Amino acid sequence: MWRLLNVYHQVVVVLVIVVCVVFVSDNALADWTHPMSFSNAELSRRDFSGQELQACEFSNANMELVNFSNADLRGAVMSASVLTKANLHSANLSNALVDQVDLTGADLSNAILQEALLLRATFKDVNINGADFTDAVLDGAQVKELCSKASGVNEETGINTRDSLGCR
Repeated sequence: MWRLLNVYHQVVVVLVIVVCVVFVSDNALADWTHPMSFSNAELSRRDFSGQELQACEFSNANMELVNFSNADLRGAVMSASVLTKANLHSANLSNALVDQVDLTGADLSNAILQEALLLRATFKDVNINGADFTDAVLDGAQVKELCSKASGVNEETGINTRDSLGCR
C-alpha cells in the first residue's frame, strides 16, 4: 500500500511539473530570454538583493545565508538546494520551482510565492509574516505547519498570509 502511495505521489509531482512547463505562455517566457544557471554552485553568503533573476537555475546549490531580498525570482528553479537562514524578504518567487529545498530559518516575510511549487520544502523556523502563497503547491503537512505561524498581509499584493494558505 505504501509503495503504491509513493508511486502515486511521484506521478503527481511529475504531472504538476509537466503542466507548469506546458501551460506557461510564450509571453511569459519573453521576459526570460537568457536565464543564468547557478546549478551545483557554492553561493553561501552571496548578495543577490534587488536583482532580476527570472527563470535562473539554482538546482543543487548551497545558498546558506544568501541575500535574495527584493529579488525578482519569478520562474526560478531551486530544486534540491539549501537556503538555510536565507533572506528572501519581499522576493518574488511566483511560478518558481522550490521543491526539496531546505528553508530552515529563512526570512520569507512579504515574499510572493504565487503558484510556486513547494513540495517537500522544509519550513522549520521560517518567518512568513506577510508572505503570499496564493495557488502555491504545498502538501497538507506543510500547510498545517505554515498556518501555525502565518500572519500579516503582503505589502505588494494585499493578500493575507493565512488566506493565501487556506488556513482555518
